[in-house]
Amino acid sequence: METKEISNTIITIKKSKIHNNGAFAKQNILKGIRIIEYRGERVTKEEGTYREKISVMKSKRNERNAATYIFELNKEYDIDGDVPYNMAKFINHSCSPNCEVEVKNGHIWFISKKNIKKDEELTCNYGFSLNDCKSHPCKCGSENCVGLILAEDYWPKLKNM
Repeated sequence: METKEISNTIITIKKSKIHNNGAFAKQNILKGIRIIEYRGERVTKEEGTYREKISVMKSKRNERNAATYIFELNKEYDIDGDVPYNMAKFINHSCSPNCEVEVKNGHIWFISKKNIKKDEELTCNYGFSLNDCKSHPCKCGSENCVGLILAEDYWPKLKNM
C-alpha cells in the first residue's frame, strides 16, 4: 500500500515500524478513552471465516504477511473492516498494547488502556488463538514479543510447544 496520510480528529494513519501503515495519536490520549470504532460490513460467522481464509491464501501467494480485517462482533456475526472508511483497521498488533477492545451494544471500540502520547502508535493485542496465529508472525518489537500474533492467555502454552 502506498504511504499516504489520512486522519480524523484524534488519529492519523501513516507508515508504521510494526507493519505497513499504522494509526498514530494526533494528541495526548488519557487512559480509558474510546478512541475509535471498528467499522465495516456485518457478515455471518461463516462468511467471515471464508473471507479470512481467502485473505490468508492471497497473502501467501504474494509472499507477504497475512492481512485480515475480520473482527468478531458476537457469536453470530463478524465485522469485515476491509472498507475505506474504517481507520481502526490500521491499529497494529503488539504484545505490549496501549489499547484494548470493548464490544458493546453491537459496536467494537478501541479504548486506551494507558495514557498515550501524541505521535505514539496505537496498538492492540489481536487475541488470536494458537490455531489462528500460525500464519501471523508478530513484528511488534516490544521487549516481551512472543513472535506470533497471539492472545496473552496462550503465551504459557506457546512456551511449552
